[in-house]
Amino acid sequence: MLNNKTILITGGTGSFGRCFTQYVLEHYEPKKIIIYSRDEFKQFIMANDFKRYQEKLRFFIGDVRDKDRLKRALEGVDYVIHAAALKQVPACEYNPNEAIKTNINGAQNVIDASLDSNVKKVVALSTDKAVNPVNLYGGTKLVSDKLFVAANAYAGNKDISFSIVRYGNVAGSRGSVIPFFQNIIDNGGKELPITDYRMTRFWISLTQGVELVIKALEEARGGETFISKIPSFKVTDLAEAMLPGCQKPEVGIREGEKLHEIMVTVEDSLTTYEYDKHFIVYPQMVWSEKKRPVPTGKKVPEGFSYSSGNNAEWLSVEQIRELLKTVDAH
Repeated sequence: MLNNKTILITGGTGSFGRCFTQYVLEHYEPKKIIIYSRDEFKQFIMANDFKRYQEKLRFFIGDVRDKDRLKRALEGVDYVIHAAALKQVPACEYNPNEAIKTNINGAQNVIDASLDSNVKKVVALSTDKAVNPVNLYGGTKLVSDKLFVAANAYAGNKDISFSIVRYGNVAGSRGSVIPFFQNIIDNGGKELPITDYRMTRFWISLTQGVELVIKALEEARGGETFISKIPSFKVTDLAEAMLPGCQKPEVGIREGEKLHEIMVTVEDSLTTYEYDKHFIVYPQMVWSEKKRPVPTGKKVPEGFSYSSGNNAEWLSVEQIRELLKTVDAH
């Protein structure tokens, strides 16, 4: 699938981009991977870390806000993975226009530049926060998702498809709870604050996120949203796994925070199908019979929803403790 293909990753120096690059280089023989991002220092670090693959890698300084730069970068590109975004919830709340410029206008620029090039497939990374959003970041990602689904209407006779992959916070990623707890422990703290004792989250590794993107590249026909079936955990159990016997004061939910990560809503259930290891939410509108996605999975019942709070699979404290051994703080 990815052999002899040229792939461009927006925001490619981030946690996902680095893991995706490593995975593809180890499992496939791509023609070229282009890292498109705006931070030259992160590109310098990544270039050094991937020095043995330097013949396969290209580093392109640019911003998704700059459509002309994107068009230049997309020359000869087969597949685009759109990972660039402003993701920090408080930063987006305080700088809403900047979040809109990157997460919404930038998404449209990626779409337009891909349509104007000979790109074959575009996969955009979404987030649980785009589902029933309660903060500006989630709102911008909801709009981004809608733009990528609707982009299939503008493909015409072009051989291009746009699809989405959705997951929550990656275990150990920047800004997530694991490095926050670990920092307290490393500094000798004896208690781990819990915003709400009822809080749950999904557990997904970066590698699982990468594998879901590759599945979307292989299978998507246009407009689908791919969602992994993954286990849930209680944040109180995570605290117990990281610091056994610790005090867990309840400090109150933060602005823009949800009790549970939601991936599929009741409203989405009308077009959601279940597969062995994932769900696919199919587009409600289909713009081309030729490219109509054909579900082969099992239709979920009406009224179905999928969240970390109503999940069927849960991690125990011991299972969390074992998984923590595999987590790198990103």
